[in-house]
Amino acid sequence: MIALVLSMAWSRRGQAFTVALLAMLGVAAAVAAPAYLRAADRAVAAGQIATATPAERGVRMSTVQQDAGGEAAPVQDVTFNDAGPALVDLPGFSYAYSAEYATIGIERDDEFRTRFVFRQQACDHLVMRSGRCLASEGDIVLGEHTADRLGLRAGDSITLSYAVFSSNPDVRKYVARGAPKKFFVAGIYHVADPGDAYWGTHGYFAADPGGWPGEPAFVGNPTMVAMDRGSVQLFIDGIAGPDALDVDGLPALRSGLASLQRAIQAANGGVTLSTALPDLLDRIDAGRSSAHLIVPVLAVPLIVLACLTIFLAVSSGMDARRPELAVVALRGARRGQRWWLATGESLVAIVAGAVAGCFAGQLLVNALTAERFPGLGADPGLASLKYAPLATLAAALTAVIAAQRHVRTPAATLIRSASGGSGVAGTIVLDIALALLAAAAGTQLAVSGGTLTGVGTFAAALILIALSRLAAWALLPAASWYAARSLRRGRLGAALAGYHLSRRPGAARLFALVTAAVAIAGYAACANGTAARDREVQAGLGTGADRVLTVADVTRRQLLTAVRTADPSGAYAMAVMSFPDTPALAVDTTRLATVPTWPAGAPAPKTVAAALHPQSAPPITLTGADVVLEVTAAGFPAGQSPRLSVTFDDSVVTVGSMLPGRHTYRERVSACTDGCRLSVMKIVGSYGTLDTAGTLTVKLPGVSALGPWRSSEGGSVTVGADSLRIGVQGLAGLPNGVRIRPADTPYPLPVAVAGRSPGPTLPGLDGNTFPITPRATLPVIPGLGATGTLTDLEYADRLAVDPDTTARAQVWLSASAPAGIKAELQDAGIAVTADIRQSEVRTQLGNEGPAVALEFALLAGILAALLAAGALILGSTVDRADLAALRVQGLSRAGLRAVTLWAYPLLVVAAVLTGTGIALLTWQLTGWALPLAESAFPLPHWPGFTVVALTALAAGLLLTATAALTSRRRNA
Repeated sequence: MIALVLSMAWSRRGQAFTVALLAMLGVAAAVAAPAYLRAADRAVAAGQIATATPAERGVRMSTVQQDAGGEAAPVQDVTFNDAGPALVDLPGFSYAYSAEYATIGIERDDEFRTRFVFRQQACDHLVMRSGRCLASEGDIVLGEHTADRLGLRAGDSITLSYAVFSSNPDVRKYVARGAPKKFFVAGIYHVADPGDAYWGTHGYFAADPGGWPGEPAFVGNPTMVAMDRGSVQLFIDGIAGPDALDVDGLPALRSGLASLQRAIQAANGGVTLSTALPDLLDRIDAGRSSAHLIVPVLAVPLIVLACLTIFLAVSSGMDARRPELAVVALRGARRGQRWWLATGESLVAIVAGAVAGCFAGQLLVNALTAERFPGLGADPGLASLKYAPLATLAAALTAVIAAQRHVRTPAATLIRSASGGSGVAGTIVLDIALALLAAAAGTQLAVSGGTLTGVGTFAAALILIALSRLAAWALLPAASWYAARSLRRGRLGAALAGYHLSRRPGAARLFALVTAAVAIAGYAACANGTAARDREVQAGLGTGADRVLTVADVTRRQLLTAVRTADPSGAYAMAVMSFPDTPALAVDTTRLATVPTWPAGAPAPKTVAAALHPQSAPPITLTGADVVLEVTAAGFPAGQSPRLSVTFDDSVVTVGSMLPGRHTYRERVSACTDGCRLSVMKIVGSYGTLDTAGTLTVKLPGVSALGPWRSSEGGSVTVGADSLRIGVQGLAGLPNGVRIRPADTPYPLPVAVAGRSPGPTLPGLDGNTFPITPRATLPVIPGLGATGTLTDLEYADRLAVDPDTTARAQVWLSASAPAGIKAELQDAGIAVTADIRQSEVRTQLGNEGPAVALEFALLAGILAALLAAGALILGSTVDRADLAALRVQGLSRAGLRAVTLWAYPLLVVAAVLTGTGIALLTWQLTGWALPLAESAFPLPHWPGFTVVALTALAAGLLLTATAALTSRRRNA
């Protein structure tokens, strides 16, 4: 019997080959999905690792070695309790020990310290401009900016002392707490790459509080130990080597990190672990999870489509074999033999195709990953075949179901080639059931909020197939109407083609298959196109500008001055600072029209800039390092005078307690040598003086025009001809005291708002609240999101009380920024810790889980098109007998040619148009559930017109070409 079935398959090898090809494509889709997911897992991990920050590629342990009465242990002998061995066990990591404390002795003002650092193997990462690196105890190397600023050279001697910052608010400087020690300046260094992973996250080269580039004084371990000192900060940095973050080693790394965290907890305090490595691992896991949700949504329709195509192939073949099946039935074959002879050819072909599909699916994935992710490999394995048996079984069951009607049909009916009548009824029932199932799956997806589990995973596939089947019911009436209309107009070829399609029940099934294939390809194109547009929004508005430099600790005035110095024309650089406790950005609005990526639908940037930076009173400026204040205190009870401090740009001068009567206070403010702006006067009380009241009359010699001033709660200010009269009503309940400031900003501060308004006030850059007034509405804030506030940095800085440094600063650059802008900013004292470009963000987003998963859409489109082409070829094979019969009945060769040249191209055109519409409708119903991106910005839900049009055109050209070739074959 097996030999007979094989000979039957060989005699009809064309049809057997078609069934095998369709089975191969279906099984290939079932193999390609898990195979691609294995490759996608590797690609997602590799992409995230390649763009990880230094904090995400390393770990840092820190502790404080307390002063041991001058008998401190060597730095490298410090134990980190039980956590040290766990750190060493992290696979693929190297380690660097370091220690540091503050010293004074070479800076001109003890308000600023010299950062005294030992770091293991530092000389391997320093470039000596002059002199040599560390060789013996007592050697020290200084940074080139520090040496130039202080007039030091290699070979000089300097003296440093261990120091601590005084907690006395009237002192505000470092004081020596150890004996001075003389050092030999062995060399002057610069750093080739401050962002090198070796330097970790210590911020060695961030801007110092004095406004100059941070440059530690590096010493060796013997020098660090020999110094008379107090407490020392100790660190061990784990630096990921090239193999530490290999995608195959991530599970071991996560396990080692968990062990390290447990060891830290077991150390009972004293040791702190700092790392962003878990964030990287979590991001990799999230990307993989997204990929595992998206790929099945695209793969399931392919498998369903393959089964339906096999059903069409087997059913059509059985129609052609009705006489043969009748003879088998008349000869009294048993039911089992009838089933085997009816389905054996198809089952043999399906098994052969399934075996080929196992290889084809993996080879397709290998080719795609080699092109898209070179160097990673697809990681093929037997796990990729886990769904192949199920797909093969589904194909075999489909063949059996397609054959069952013919096996059950009586021999007499088969001989007459008459339909048993159950075919149409069964098809109607099947289509109704499919439509109900699709509706249930779509409802479940909507009710669950887009959860792609259970039936929700199949929602898109079921809706695509159900809509294609329903559209096929309109084909026969439409074809009949078109044929009659063409006949009335004398277009015989089109009329014959229309009648040919309308009288063939198989034409509706073929139309449904081709439509479903086009719909699947269109749906995949919608997903890919929408995701691409999402990435453009994230890279453009999410980054904020073409290039964004993240700046280490810096003051607001420092940032503004440095950026305006580097780009005086305002053509390509903009200072930006985020607020600490609210979604808000302060930017240099004078550059708003030239630098940021501006959102579509927003008012013109020049209009917004004018609204946020209106004209205001000029600032109060002083020139000269010696600042003189004449203050007359009156009305305060004896012993209850308040304390006065004055902020000049980034320098806070604590004048001290105001003595009764008139007194002159002189303070040296080096920052005012070339001119500085008076920001705020702050009047605070001490214990026992909170309820005090009185007046202060303040004169500022050298200031010709005082202009308007304003006072905060608890005080009042009156501007005289040459002085300020400040009334203090009471300081109780005012932890920040009474603040008197020049009215050199608009008040309330104008802001632009996106989304929900923050209210009448806004927490400032220093945390102190000030009133605001909305002057513009934006759809989104570049670099921030759909909800937030935008304001002017200069005015927000003037409203701030404290000039402290912050790590929330950035410099945004346009595409026209010169190549040397980063170096210019660093020379101006701005330490750049990160350099982010839109193109890099776009690439990074392209390496995340959703983008990697959607590469599978290309495979889905190819396989769907091949299945549709196979269905067209199958239709051609089945049509041969009918067309031959028409020729015998007298149809001319010209008429035959007209039928073949018009029928299938018409079917393809109709299927492409219908399938594209179904793809768009299904995308509207289910596409929102795909985890394509997470963003603070509103993302497009629809792909661009070009993507959909090109997909429809490509499908139309391929299928039309297939139809034309099959038509020529039928005419031969």
